[in-house]
This record gives sequence, structure tokens and C-alpha cells, in this order.
Amino acid sequence: MLSVRNLSVNYGAISALRDLSLEVKQGDIVTLIGANGAGKTTTLRAISGLLKPRSGEIHYEGRNIAALPAHKIVQLGLSHVPEGRMVFANLTVHDNLMMGAYLQKDKQIIAAEMKRVFALFPRLEERQKQVAGTLSGGEQQMLAIGRALMSRPKFLMLDEPSLGIAPILIKTIFEKIIEINREQGLTILLVEQNASLALEISSYGYVLESGQIILADASAALRENPKVRQSYLGG
Repeated sequence: MLSVRNLSVNYGAISALRDLSLEVKQGDIVTLIGANGAGKTTTLRAISGLLKPRSGEIHYEGRNIAALPAHKIVQLGLSHVPEGRMVFANLTVHDNLMMGAYLQKDKQIIAAEMKRVFALFPRLEERQKQVAGTLSGGEQQMLAIGRALMSRPKFLMLDEPSLGIAPILIKTIFEKIIEINREQGLTILLVEQNASLALEISSYGYVLESGQIILADASAALRENPKVRQSYLGG
């Protein structure tokens, strides 16, 4: 469904990604793990059109999207839940969700998607009139995922969904990610600092180091890899 080939991205004179290649098959959960600064967020931002690659190709459903603007990529069914959640703090929960549906003109479809998001995250329905900036970190993460789902994506990218969230809610968020994948059929590319959790729910994984992929294997194999265990799984 997604094929990235020889992707290179620079921040000025600094090389953030160098000849990165990866694939995500339809229906899979694939994870990117690596230390801070390895290039994980840059990879997602390049795929979603927020950064322009220096070179390389990004094929989504057979189409090269590397030169497309971000809103056109969303129209194709690829949504991005950014690191730090980036909810609209001064808007209500309901208005944040409506922002996710800005490309959709059919009110019936918008209402149906809203209902589906509330079924997935009942807490958002309870708090839909609440200003998003007053939500807890976990609730804001639910809102960021819900907002992305309002665009009716086929492919969802999640950047650090457990970051800054109470441990009790991390489990809930990851259960919902599995549910989105299995019950709604969404393909997921996951960036996650908690490598153990990410490899537990994914089928395949890539390890990034200094802007390059140094390992790629089935998630179960990566969990048993001595280098991965030592560097990312606490031995």
C-alpha cells in the first residue's frame, strides 16, 4: 500500500534521512523504532507532505505522492496523527473533530464518522463541548486520533501515541489502535518510543539510526534480536 524508495530529507545543510526505503502492506501494522533524533518523525512528515524530500519516491497505492501538498495526500486517504497531538487547544472537542472532516461535504457521512469516533472513544462524546486544551494528555491523544479518523482514511500514521500519557491510558490507546486496524481495516504506520509495546502490536518493524534503516524484520524476530533488545528493550 505504501512504498518508500531511497528517501532523503535535509534540514538546511543537515541530512535527516539518507536513502531510506520501507514498505507497508495493506492491512498491516508496521512500526518504526529508534532513538530520539533518528529520523522517525521526519519520515512521517515527508510521507504526509509536510516536508519535501531532497530525493526519492513515495508511492501510495501505486501513485508517487512525493510532490503532492499535504491536503491532497489526505484526500487520497492517508492521515497523520502528529507527535505532541497538536489539537486545536482553544476549540471544543466537537470542533476539533469537525476540523478533521474539512474535506468532506456530505453531512450524513460526517455524522456517521462522528458516531463511529464516539463509539471508539466514548470519553470524547462525554466531553464534546469541552475546550480541547483542558483535556488530559490521554484524552487529547484520543481526540487527535479521532480527528484523523474523521477524514475517512485508509492509511493512518501515528507519531508517538504514548508520549506524555498516564500509564493506565497507554494501554487503552494501544487497544484502540489494534481495534482500528482489525475492525475498521485501516493500515497503520506507527512511530513509538516504547519499542516493546510497538513491536508487540505490529507485524513488521524497521529500526532507524541516524536517518538510515539499519534493521528490518518481522516484529517477533526484532523482539528477539540481541541488538534491539540491548538498545531498545532494556536488555
